[in-house]
Amino acid sequence: MTATPTTSLATLENREDPSGLLEPSRAYPGALVVVEGIDGSGKSTQLYLLKRWLEIGGYRIHFTEWNSSPLVKSATRRGKQRRLLTPTTFSLLHAADFADRCERQILPLLHGGYLVLADRYIYTAFARDVARNCSQRWLRNLYRFAPIPDITFYFRAPLDVAVNRIMSGRPKLKHYEAGMDMNLSLDRAESFRIFQGRILAQYDEMIESDKFVVMDGTLPVNKLQKQMRQIVKTRIDLTRFAPKKAVRRPR
Repeated sequence: MTATPTTSLATLENREDPSGLLEPSRAYPGALVVVEGIDGSGKSTQLYLLKRWLEIGGYRIHFTEWNSSPLVKSATRRGKQRRLLTPTTFSLLHAADFADRCERQILPLLHGGYLVLADRYIYTAFARDVARNCSQRWLRNLYRFAPIPDITFYFRAPLDVAVNRIMSGRPKLKHYEAGMDMNLSLDRAESFRIFQGRILAQYDEMIESDKFVVMDGTLPVNKLQKQMRQIVKTRIDLTRFAPKKAVRRPR
């Protein structure tokens, strides 16, 4: 896989958005599609199906997911295991993880003409970290280098539906996943429900300001996927990422 040289995050030019979010100049041929939503909203399933559809079609794509940088992942894991992470420390670790992936993967591939698919993006930090009482203004400033997506799909499912999906599929909720660090409840399941409710409220506040495309997370999987593909085809010229046809040389 060959991409053009990356633009350093430190030198990335920005312009101010009326909402207060700094938007990077979009001087690249690629496109960025991200999915957001609370746990159990169905976003990861839908992005996987979209990814497979594009792969089968031979399109130039790259997939990235939240909290997956090998440079930071081990430190985050150790902090979670020892329960040493404060809300600010947790937020900064995720920001470092994102910055590493952005500079090493996302930006080079956008400049190289790839369609980048992201399972969670900066809006996860804006929702979760504000739910942990971090400053929204501080977070927006922290992630001001991030390229703004071409499409941000927000899979919205009612709190009870999403929580029940998670609770039925996992034997035990993890400490930070359940929001136990916030002292919301002594009961892990109840703490998870309260924490997810806070995150859901933050996502809902971003719908207009961050131009989310709201998807009904209660619809059947195949119907949602059909809608998602149609929106992608409508908003992004997929021919830019299609496999190049071999040019026949005259004999």
